Amino acid sequence: MAENGPKGVDVSKPSVARIYDYALGGKDNYAVDRMVSDRVEKSMPESSGVAVLNRAMLRRAVRYLAGEAGIRQFLDLGSGLPARDNTHQVAERSGGEPHVVYVDNDPIVLTHGRALLAENDRTAVVTADLRDVGGVLGHPEVNRLIDFGRPVAILMSGILHHFSDQEDPAGIVKAYLDAVPPGSYLLVTHFHRGTPEAAELERKFVEAIGSGWFRTAEQILPFFCGLDLVAPGLVPVTRWRPDPAFDRELFADLPTRISDAGQPEEALTPIERLISGGVARKD
Repeated sequence: MAENGPKGVDVSKPSVARIYDYALGGKDNYAVDRMVSDRVEKSMPESSGVAVLNRAMLRRAVRYLAGEAGIRQFLDLGSGLPARDNTHQVAERSGGEPHVVYVDNDPIVLTHGRALLAENDRTAVVTADLRDVGGVLGHPEVNRLIDFGRPVAILMSGILHHFSDQEDPAGIVKAYLDAVPPGSYLLVTHFHRGTPEAAELERKFVEAIGSGWFRTAEQILPFFCGLDLVAPGLVPVTRWRPDPAFDRELFADLPTRISDAGQPEEALTPIERLISGGVARKD
């Protein structure tokens, strides 16, 4: 029996947001999304665990930004579907009354994000293509909740690897950073070409959804150009301020073969080598 999606959602074409949802154990996905994810998984068993590792770093980074860094405004670009413990929920527990805007180009994100809107009037979901920087920054909901005269956290978690070099992802990042004042932060996580399997995984992604490029650390670092990287810098996401207890309170299904944070980088598992991330401050 054919699956039916919400109005305006084409369930015959895979969606980055829905593939990610499936990898996180969500239910807002369709057969075509599961097929792509399973095909990639065949190239490297447990590779879908990258989505869980990425989500875990996002939580830790938001906790840091809302807590230690004192950020109260978050622009979550390429946010994907609501999942377990979203940005505004982590930020709220870390202090203050944060304002959070989720931006994604998949209309299903807005459809399933309405529950977020019901939680408080400091959270919004916007359907927009983040490559249209002017459109995003000029959106009424963005301007209702984000005061660009005060520090903002720009979150780009697992999204820049879906932009080709020809689309100038570094230029896109810079355009957003130019719109926020000193004291703002940038979070980036990105597929990392750190294992021999990365090339095959990239081929499978690009073949199936037209994006999903793996880059080296040297190619990712320019996204932070002109910013001060927060310690420990650009690292595999499991090495960014690891807190196993915090991660596992929500993600009991974290891959069990994650190497100990105190071990040298050579001890990283192949799954850990597939995605890196960092947080940086604009001074």
